[in-house]
Amino acid sequence: MRYVGDIYRPPSEAYSLLVQVTIGCSHNKCTFCNMFKEKQFKVRKPEEVLEDLAWARSHYSRVEKIFLCDGDALCLANHKLIRILDYIREHFPECKRVTTYGRATDALRKTPEELRELREHGMTMVYLGAESGSQKVLEMVNKGETREELIEGVKMLEAAGIQASVTFISGLAGPDLWEEHAVETGKMIAEMNASYVSLLTLMLQPPAPLLEDYRSGKFKLLSPEEVLAETCLMLKYARPSKPCVFRSNHASNYVSLRGNLPIDNENMIKSLKRCMEDRGLLKDERFRML
Repeated sequence: MRYVGDIYRPPSEAYSLLVQVTIGCSHNKCTFCNMFKEKQFKVRKPEEVLEDLAWARSHYSRVEKIFLCDGDALCLANHKLIRILDYIREHFPECKRVTTYGRATDALRKTPEELRELREHGMTMVYLGAESGSQKVLEMVNKGETREELIEGVKMLEAAGIQASVTFISGLAGPDLWEEHAVETGKMIAEMNASYVSLLTLMLQPPAPLLEDYRSGKFKLLSPEEVLAETCLMLKYARPSKPCVFRSNHASNYVSLRGNLPIDNENMIKSLKRCMEDRGLLKDERFRML
């Protein structure tokens, strides 16, 4: 397999074949993100992708999951994606799912028919970073997508039969906007009706621009207790109309949560409040990582 630069994948894709379809991220301007800052965005030639898949087929007897890297392979035109998906279907018949990172605006640029076409050819799930339900916070971190676009993009994917796994970031708003971040994120989750929602907790690493704001004192991190209070408030409003798998068990999180929205909200809130009262239940900073 040929890779350019560091490769990133969601935690749930730990045992997936990672195939680089694009290099970097087409937006690459989010101030909290350090993942693709050293890469210039580029779409790989489909022939190169198929060569990598052919190499993988010759070396691995069984591949059940394939993740299409880098930042947002969903931005590709359908005819390019379908060529890759069809190759996977033909040469990896045992493959149960094909997933990728994507942006809500990638989904919105496609028609409902095009999204259904991707599902019919084997695209099963798209991971999206929504980060916050607050328009103020989205603008603050230079997300490049609006609250309305994020909601509509997820709805379009789900309507086409492609599951959406949406990530939000605890602590992203800092101490000034944490309540708005929590409330609006909860409301967004309720309105999106995504299949999966996950929370990670803000950690700043170079070359993320927000790290410089933190070092200069312009941005302040929340304490662990404040992060948990923010999550409690978010869960109060995160009540989608259809069942949603919720996870806050990323290595960056102070407390691991697993449940289903909205039926497990109260139990998860109780767990968080218990941890707020007993700091010994929080993950030590030495063991937090991205």
